[in-house]
Amino acid sequence: MFTGIIEQLGEIRQIEQEQENINFTLFSPFTSELKIDQSVAHNGTCLTVVDIQGDLYTVTAIQETLNKTNLGSWNVGTKVNLERCMQMNGRLDGHIVQGHVDTIAKCVAIEDQNGSWKFTFEYLTDQVTVEKGSVTINGVSLTVVDSMSKSFSVCIIPFTFEHTNFHQLKVNDLVNLEFDIIGKYVAKLMLQQQ
Repeated sequence: MFTGIIEQLGEIRQIEQEQENINFTLFSPFTSELKIDQSVAHNGTCLTVVDIQGDLYTVTAIQETLNKTNLGSWNVGTKVNLERCMQMNGRLDGHIVQGHVDTIAKCVAIEDQNGSWKFTFEYLTDQVTVEKGSVTINGVSLTVVDSMSKSFSVCIIPFTFEHTNFHQLKVNDLVNLEFDIIGKYVAKLMLQQQ
């Protein structure tokens, strides 16, 4: 379980194919605090630490994960939003994030709003967003500004822009989306009632 509040940017240092899986080795400022079998969100995707060597650690993505996320587009040098799992005695500053990516979305517009940025994304699934509701983009807990059918926008403040990989995002880039878990349950219950 995560909150969508990014702790650090990590950097991909090595990518190794192992049968259908891919092992990603990353540098992280908090590697020394990790342990084997710990869950860490990488661009919102929950992956398990399988090896630690100095200031580098390794996680493995299976084919199912690669099919539903943007991890397949990572290269050596890619900057990744990182969040360790939440502690039950801490504040929930973002929202409830599972680290289970629902789909990918394409960035279709970036608007400089003279002190903040408005990003618009399109996606192909039937899941919905609601204005002022929560959504997770590349692991970042955000508030939906405009909600349309199969698209939405969010506004990014300078701190978030600088301390996440939003500052590298360009039009046509793919991002990981996790829709609000409460909204997903409500939508499913509504469908069952019809």
